[in-house]
Amino acid sequence: MSSTTQNHSQDKTQESQRAKEQSIIQGNVWKFGDNIDTDVIIAARYLNTSDENILAKHIMEDARPDFFSEISQGDIIVAGENFGCGSSREHAPIALKAAGIACVIAPSFARIFYRNAFNMGLLILESKEVDKISEGDKVRIDLQKGIIENLSTNQSFAYQKIPDFMHSLLQSGGLMAFAKKWLQENDK
Repeated sequence: MSSTTQNHSQDKTQESQRAKEQSIIQGNVWKFGDNIDTDVIIAARYLNTSDENILAKHIMEDARPDFFSEISQGDIIVAGENFGCGSSREHAPIALKAAGIACVIAPSFARIFYRNAFNMGLLILESKEVDKISEGDKVRIDLQKGIIENLSTNQSFAYQKIPDFMHSLLQSGGLMAFAKKWLQENDK
């Protein structure tokens, strides 16, 4: 085997391992109720900046004043129906992602928030089984198998499959990164 072939094979193996690691998400759960609107996710008084690090410090502040200081990188929000309702601002998913929230799981999302989340590269999953998850539980999400595992209760359940194109957006880091990559690959 030539060294070029061997290097290519190693690159593919490393790429496959990275993809597998990205397909497993594990974090602690923070629970919210129904109809969490974008003004609760990030209050309008902070919309005078587009600095995602500043926005991140204020997520869920009106619902839980110390929320940002309590969460850890990779934590997961589990909420009720219609998460992200209200205004169509992109600041909400940007702030959640910048704060380190790995995923939001809810039975349903406001349609504009749903699209904005994928456009910004924030993973969101629809599942009717959120009542099987409590605040403080540890959850593992296997994106390849389509399973949410509640490690605290040893329960597993499925979530609604993410459309392939939306999954591509997530893997790229959002719509702008996806478009940039696509243009580079297709520039002739």
